[in-house]
Amino acid sequence: MRRLAAGALAITLLAVLTACNPRASEWTDAEYSIASGGSTGVYYDYGSHLAEELSASLDITMGAQETAGSVDNLLRVSSGEALIGFAQGDAAADAVAGTGAFDAPLEVQALARLYDEYVQVVVRGDSEIDDVGDLAGRTISLGAENSGVNVIAARVLDAAGVDLGSVRNPQLDLSESIGAMERGEIDGFFWVGGLPTPGVAELSERSPVRLLPIEQEWVNEVNERYSHAYRPADVPAGTYGLVDSAPTMAVPNYLVTAAATPDAVVRDVLAGLFDARLRIAGEVPTAALLDRRSAIFTGPVPLHPGAVDYYRDLRG
Repeated sequence: MRRLAAGALAITLLAVLTACNPRASEWTDAEYSIASGGSTGVYYDYGSHLAEELSASLDITMGAQETAGSVDNLLRVSSGEALIGFAQGDAAADAVAGTGAFDAPLEVQALARLYDEYVQVVVRGDSEIDDVGDLAGRTISLGAENSGVNVIAARVLDAAGVDLGSVRNPQLDLSESIGAMERGEIDGFFWVGGLPTPGVAELSERSPVRLLPIEQEWVNEVNERYSHAYRPADVPAGTYGLVDSAPTMAVPNYLVTAAATPDAVVRDVLAGLFDARLRIAGEVPTAALLDRRSAIFTGPVPLHPGAVDYYRDLRG
């Protein structure tokens, strides 16, 4: 009887401990990272809040890494330097195919489609530049090296008939681009991110900015030449103080991880992500766009098996 009582007590204690700490056993005491992006972009803002939420809900230590962007994030996730990361759909597609910026395929898979990002070609409000075609001979940052911005900027210029070599490109990240434009060192910069992007919004509050239009024919051209990941879109009037909406193109954004990540860890991350959606959205508006119905559409990047299980259980 004493042995039975002791066994029952042990089972009860285990149940209590499990309820207090529901994370999968595959988690360790290691410090985990989210490959995020530049400190003034949506990736870093989203990643920082998600890291806080997962640290609290799973009783782990997780932080957001400041990175160069999508290409860098995919490399970090693939190498195990980061557990999860944000990546533009076109860069992620290149990664799994081993094309573009990637010399060989990366073993990365998707957890969720998060939201759409918008291509933003930012110039000063009083700039004489009116069109992407006017960028030839100008000093324009096309994004940091190993960023998804760099990939898309080159594709847009190509579709618009602008020789990449005719643009003086200092390869600055978002924060550096904003500072350089305010100092008059560059004529403008490319950025790809959610709306509104914090750094660009803060810039527009200090001095007027405009977004150069990206025509639908260029979007079609980019899709035909490179990837069918893009769609025509508009930056709404009022964003960054814009009087009129600005035609542009959008690309989906994914949360990715290494193929070797345990299924149970992926399920825990997704449970925490969806549970924290509205809380994060209070600080990062794009987080509100996360939707279980559209989250599974990450092709051609395959969903991680743990993600497949998570979404299948939701339907059940």
